[in-house]
Amino acid sequence: MKRKDLIRFLEAMGCKLKRHGGKHDWYVNEETQQSQPVPRHGEIDEYLAKSIIKKLSK
Repeated sequence: MKRKDLIRFLEAMGCKLKRHGGKHDWYVNEETQQSQPVPRHGEIDEYLAKSIIKKLSK
């Protein structure tokens, strides 16, 4: 999955950028207060993308 597609999906779910890290950006779902790192790679593994979406959608 392309990183920009994952970011668009997360923002559509209501997640917002919390902070920039060294090699990751941290996104937080403000409803559930869950946060997850999103790597700054151009292409993100499908399993990792699904895991990030699942954890932020709880």
